[in-house]
Amino acid sequence: MVGPGDEIAAGAGGHSSLRASHADRERVVGVLKAAFVQGRLDRDEFAARVGQALASRTCAELATLTADLPAGLAAAQPPQPARPPGKARVLTPGRVLAAATVVYAGGVWPVALTLPVSGADHDPHAGVALAATATLIYLLILVGAVLQLLTDWLDRRSGRQPPWGPAPSAGGQASVRPPSGGPGG
Repeated sequence: MVGPGDEIAAGAGGHSSLRASHADRERVVGVLKAAFVQGRLDRDEFAARVGQALASRTCAELATLTADLPAGLAAAQPPQPARPPGKARVLTPGRVLAAATVVYAGGVWPVALTLPVSGADHDPHAGVALAATATLIYLLILVGAVLQLLTDWLDRRSGRQPPWGPAPSAGGQASVRPPSGGPGG
């Protein structure tokens, strides 16, 4: 079976006049990028070979640019972004719960325990009121996070797509929903 790049290698052996396509040039540039990233080419040699690749007219000319590089050198792939460009950072229930726990345990209780319990200007129940209010807010955040985790789990289990994600369509292509008419949309 003929693999990608084999046409270029075949061009060097007998088909020297076979014209190179844009895809052939891009494939060679990808191999050169991989060689540069791996340290097999220095910056000047990389730039010179890329220029030659873009100016090459035949597959034989392209084959000479990668002849001294190991066969099967994979083209360097750019790192995939963690989220699509232009998308806002999403707070997951786990992150919200972790932040709430840190604030609740690390901030509220030390303050509540250090409040004075006696004195002319101080309410003796201020620490208790602060701790009770913080506990109520923490429990509300906890319930919200658990409900969100449960909803996400049920959505994954049933196979439903979240409203913000791409919906499957014919041909295996993902279609993007149109932006809403609200702010930023």
